[in-house]
Amino acid sequence: MPQGRTPADIEADIISRRRELAATLDEIAVRVHPRTIAGDAKAKAAAAVDRTAGRAYVAANRAVADVRSQFVDEEGSPRLERLVPVAVVAVVVVGGLFALSSRRRRR
Repeated sequence: MPQGRTPADIEADIISRRRELAATLDEIAVRVHPRTIAGDAKAKAAAAVDRTAGRAYVAANRAVADVRSQFVDEEGSPRLERLVPVAVVAVVVVGGLFALSSRRRRR
């Protein structure tokens, strides 16, 4: 026993260590509690979904910008040389689908 330590000092150290151990055990109990584990898993899943949704948004935004740049010039004016052929194809496709639909209804 080191000099200068009284039984009261030793007892105070023991009480202090017991409190620290109790706090540590309480913290461990909270960490391994099923609610805590489920909450952590839920938070991780939500973060993963947020990251995935963010990446999807950026990719979709980039794709829209790429398509837009094909049909609109730098000043924001429409590129008629590209829009007119696309519009004609769209009209032909819609007209063809309408014709097929009405043909099937007649049968």
